[in-house]
Amino acid sequence: MNYEDAIKEMEEIVEKLESENLPLKKAQELFERASVLAKFCQEELSKTTGKLYQIKKEFDQIVEEEV
Repeated sequence: MNYEDAIKEMEEIVEKLESENLPLKKAQELFERASVLAKFCQEELSKTTGKLYQIKKEFDQIVEEEV
């Protein structure tokens, strides 16, 4: 699974929770799935942020060396 797929699935879950009259058990299952997806997305964002920070740091070093 990738970030975009997880976001799409979470949006679908939210839509179901908001628009359908679901039995409590089904609503709980969907909510639990959305929680797992949210955690996955947060981890992916954290990884990406770390990578971007490292790239910027390396870029800044290159720029400093050229000046």
